Amino acid sequence: MAKIITYSPAYTLVPTYECFNRCSYCNFRTNPFQSPWLELETAKQILTSLEHQGIIEILILSGEIHPLSPRRKLWIERIYDLAKLALSMGFLPHTNAGVLSYEEMALLKEVNVSLGLMVEQVSPKLLDDVHKHAPTKIPQLRLQQLQWAGELKIPFTTGILMGLGESKQDRKDSLDAIALLHGQYGHIQEVILQPYQPGKKDIFQGKPLNDEEILEVIALAREILPKDIALQIPPNLLKNSQLILKSLELGVTDLGGIVPKDEVNPDYHHQKIDLLRQELLQQGYQLKPRLPVYPQYYSWLSDSLQSSLYQKIS
Repeated sequence: MAKIITYSPAYTLVPTYECFNRCSYCNFRTNPFQSPWLELETAKQILTSLEHQGIIEILILSGEIHPLSPRRKLWIERIYDLAKLALSMGFLPHTNAGVLSYEEMALLKEVNVSLGLMVEQVSPKLLDDVHKHAPTKIPQLRLQQLQWAGELKIPFTTGILMGLGESKQDRKDSLDAIALLHGQYGHIQEVILQPYQPGKKDIFQGKPLNDEEILEVIALAREILPKDIALQIPPNLLKNSQLILKSLELGVTDLGGIVPKDEVNPDYHHQKIDLLRQELLQQGYQLKPRLPVYPQYYSWLSDSLQSSLYQKIS
């Protein structure tokens, strides 16, 4: 019998590319005031075009407006309205908008079936290098958000970035921190292992992990993380199908959102889903679509979100 590997048929809406963080490896951001915000009418037109294309998840992925900015409230309201619009049109939203306050998370919980934030790495030494100009990449801020997600009973996706100059011990510490918080709240549905790959816009001079190092991190993550956490790796960031297959052998169970454009890594395109499905089937794996919230968390959602969820399932 073929082993099931999941993915999310997704489309990304970007409220804005502007971000006050300046991570040296970023291929996403623009400077404040240089990126127009996504208007609801434009978003509606995009979503209308997706209605018969098999898309389930609308990933709302945004640059960060400074917490003290007078535009912050308008920004979070725009994200809320985009998620609400997606729900009204039959899609299931998942938002990753960087570090949020407790109140902002509680608000977005109303219109998202799950939320996400990468831990990246818990090592403070990255604040002297790749995160030197990125105030919300302070590890404690990001771990605080994972804790709040648990307190608010929000199904949550997190993960680590690999190849930013961290050590093997740093990776272990980051995975241990995620496992510890999940042990307290049971809310982390999946952990993404995202290898750095150089892009046209980044200024980071680091060297990506080699295949052996990537596989070593996958094995470590599967050893550390509880079995009820799905392990995800983006297939477009792996060099070839052999590396994808080796990842699956070591415990990767999910390939994440397969989207028309990877907004975070725009230089790395996803393989056509039918080709990927066929390749995996030949090796004994069945690729199946999933929702952006895992079944064990359906009961955590409000009645209205559960109604949207079961309409999609039916």
